[in-house]
Amino acid sequence: MRIGMMADLYKPHISGVTNYISLSKKYLEKRGHEVFVFTFGSLGYEDDEPNVIRSAGVPVLDTGLHFNLSYSKPARNLLRSMDLVHVHHPFISGTLAIRYCRPVNIPIVFTAHTRYDLYAQAYLPAVADVIGETAIQAYLPAFCRAIDLVIAPSAGMREVLVRLGVDSPIEVVPNGVELEPFRQRTTAIDRSRLGCKADDILLVYAGRLGPEKNIAFLMRAFLGVAQAFDNVRLLLVGDGPERENLEEMAKRAEPVGARVIFAGFVPYPEVASYLAAADAFITASVTEVHPLSIIEAMAAGLPVLGIRSPGVGDIIEHGKTGWLVQDQDIASFTAMLARLITNTEERQKMGRRAAVEASKYDIENTTEILLQKYQATLEASRGKQSNMAARFFQFFSRRRR
Repeated sequence: MRIGMMADLYKPHISGVTNYISLSKKYLEKRGHEVFVFTFGSLGYEDDEPNVIRSAGVPVLDTGLHFNLSYSKPARNLLRSMDLVHVHHPFISGTLAIRYCRPVNIPIVFTAHTRYDLYAQAYLPAVADVIGETAIQAYLPAFCRAIDLVIAPSAGMREVLVRLGVDSPIEVVPNGVELEPFRQRTTAIDRSRLGCKADDILLVYAGRLGPEKNIAFLMRAFLGVAQAFDNVRLLLVGDGPERENLEEMAKRAEPVGARVIFAGFVPYPEVASYLAAADAFITASVTEVHPLSIIEAMAAGLPVLGIRSPGVGDIIEHGKTGWLVQDQDIASFTAMLARLITNTEERQKMGRRAAVEASKYDIENTTEILLQKYQATLEASRGKQSNMAARFFQFFSRRRR
């Protein structure tokens, strides 16, 4: 099967979606399929994998996004040779899939990776009420009706899509994770390199340091418990636009703020060694759809503390693999964080259970499920004519060219 992965942005941009596309491509290729990634970016960038097809675009500030409303002619011609395309961003890539693939009856699959409504609130707070959820409700249902298969990585995200007005059938297929590197705790970095003593409790967050991740909330909770417990430290693995603000926040809270460790950007293959050195994983993000970082932490044997929300609440089983706080209430989160720190036996039991539960997200298993969905979509699409929603998207796209 020739499969086209369509993404608005790809490497060198670092994100959970980028990691998932790359990993999915790798395991589909292991099964003997040809996989191409169609994206935008600098044509001079040297990819570390084959079959990444870039079209030029205008850089959008420092977001990593290169904006364009069309692919190059060679990319268009190659795209039309695919047996099936899988869209990972609905707006630009989704529109291009309708424009280029629907006329030649190439089936289109879409995975909703992101809480777009909450991302608008994080990055465009002044206009989020106007263009956030309203705009998404105007676009997303029509787009989903125009394609062949809609995938949600979690049951919680399926509920979000329904709330946004999507009335097409939605299949739940978890995004897979390559778990084995995270299970090898012998690869842990030396904790002394992080300034930790042998009896310190090391809490870790790994991911983008962006406003949508709610890390300032996480920091406030940690700084609260750090005043009561001398042996607790917080390790932030990752980088992003909020790092400077977070470092200033820690500096203002000294001396306890000195126990916040900023590891900065860590190459993805090395993240496992940082998780292996920790005692628990904590996150305050409520924008996650299917947080791969939580699954990776669980595979490393870490219990997880998070806030009940779509995605996070689908993965963490409260009281078994971690704890979930009901709302974004700083007092409740801080209290649960204190419990995590003080109850060593319970924390370790949850970590062992988390390692077992993570197995359901193994990339080998989820790739098999995805291939079954692909095959069913191909069979259902044979002889199928473009529906009215698809024809509308094609007409609208042509008018914009």
